[in-house]
Parts: sequence; structure tokens; C-alpha cells
Amino acid sequence: MNASGYIGRFAPSPTGQLHMGSLLAAVASWCDARHHGGEWRVRMEDLDPPREVKGASQDILATLEAFGLLWDGPVVWQSRRLTRYQDALSDLRRRSRVYPCSCTRRELAGHLVYPGHCRTGLPVGKEGRLVRFKMESGDVTWQDLILGQLSMDPLSLGDFPVLRADGFWAYQLAVVVDDMAQGITHVIRGADLLDSTPRQIQLWNALQSASNLDLASTAMPRFGHVPILENERGQKLSKQTRAKPVNAEKASEQILQVLSCLNQDTGDGELLARVREKAPVQVLKRAAELWRRIDVPSQSIESHG
Repeated sequence: MNASGYIGRFAPSPTGQLHMGSLLAAVASWCDARHHGGEWRVRMEDLDPPREVKGASQDILATLEAFGLLWDGPVVWQSRRLTRYQDALSDLRRRSRVYPCSCTRRELAGHLVYPGHCRTGLPVGKEGRLVRFKMESGDVTWQDLILGQLSMDPLSLGDFPVLRADGFWAYQLAVVVDDMAQGITHVIRGADLLDSTPRQIQLWNALQSASNLDLASTAMPRFGHVPILENERGQKLSKQTRAKPVNAEKASEQILQVLSCLNQDTGDGELLARVREKAPVQVLKRAAELWRRIDVPSQSIESHG
């Protein structure tokens, strides 16, 4: 029973194996949930078939288990929830919060932010290729659990797709619908997703009174952003930068490695002793007990062995 009311989650995309950067995010969200007596859910964000790797979903789940990152409840698969996203889009259309866009990538070349070409209507002779969410003016401010009070101008981010030109659902819409449906209360994730937060806050506000959605909660989750890991070139560790997959045979050592990157207390050598015992579950359990949210800079994973 979850007496604390805390529900966290980890939501990987099956575009390859877990690497150290994704392990850091998973460990941080798991420890935060367990430290506060909460639940930790796993959601597979399998909405981008062209980028997905065959067998990656099961490999990710097996890796989480091998590292002792055990989850609560069934795994949620976004690919099985497409009607939910359609219902959300229908609600946004009724509220005039989305609009069709005909712009191609070539037409938008050189623009860092969508310039709003189709915001007031499609150009003559053009047809909609995708659907964009209309951001409202006014700074979005939130109290980040790790970075403190933050504020962003949503117009500096631009209107963003909720339905892509290739017909697939966009990340921002799907993640908000699923967080609402699962009653997620805390989102601990990498700082590379920091500019997603004002987008998701506005989407959340737009959808929280939707009558056609089966919502477990309309309360906004609390967000916390942990530092990203970088390679020796200063690039974010990712599949695109060819980050090496984690090694289940060294699960305990690699958990300790990311805890070190997060400046976590190791219990005066206590965790190191458990690492030597090759007991990742025990390493995580004690790490959750010692867990403290702390602001730390991005780090190079190579410098940690």
C-alpha cells in the first residue's frame, strides 16, 4: 500500500539498450520514490517505430531487473494507448488549443523556434501536415525539486507538434496524457528535458478539465531535473553519441558510479562493501535510504572510471 501517495515513473524509449545516462535517470527516480515511501512505475514510450530497435523493449526491462530496479504494477505500453491520445487531441481541438500546420522542415530551416506561420490559419492552397499545440503567453514558473525555482517564457519555445507529419503521436502529448492517467505525482528526469516542462505544464492545464479522458489525477506532478552525463567531448551520453550499454555483470559498480555522479552519500563505505558483494538490490535499497536531492553539475562519465 502506498501510504505516501507518491507515484514516480521511468519512461524509456526502445531505441536501443540502456546506457549510463539513462541508468542515472532511472536510479535517481527510483531512489527518490523509494526514499519517500512511494511507488515507481515503468512506461515504455514505444511511439516511434522508425527509430525503435527490435527486442530493445524486453532488453530494457531485463536490464532494469538485473540492476534491481524493480517496478510497481504492470508496464504501460504507449503503443497500446493510441485512442487515449486521439481523445486528448479531440478535446484540445474543441478548446482551440491546437491547429493544423503545413510547414515542412525545409521551410523552417534556420528557425530555432517555430515562427507561427500557420497559427492563424493555413496559407492559401496548403494542407495540414501535422498538428501543433498553441502555447499561451506569460512565463511558466515552477519549483524544481532539484534546481529550485525556475521560469521560462513559453513563446521562446514555440508551438510544438502533438501529432507528427508521419502520423505518429508526439512525445509531449503522450507523456502528459499518461502521467495524468497513471496519477504520477513526481517526475525525476534528466535536465536535457528541462524545456519540456513548460510545454507539459501548459498541456496539463489545458487537459485537466477534459471530460472525455479517464484521468487518475488532475493535480500537476512535481518536477525534478538531475544532471546529464557527458562524454569526453562534452556531448550528452546518448544512443546518438554512441554511448556504450550498461553491463549487468557490473550492476553494483555502475549503480555506485552514477550515485557518485549525483554526489550521493555512500554511507562511509557501506555501499562499496555491498558492491563488492555483487548485490545491486542491496546497494539500491541503502542508496534510497541515504538519498538526498541535490543540485550538481553535468559530469563526464569517463572521469568516474
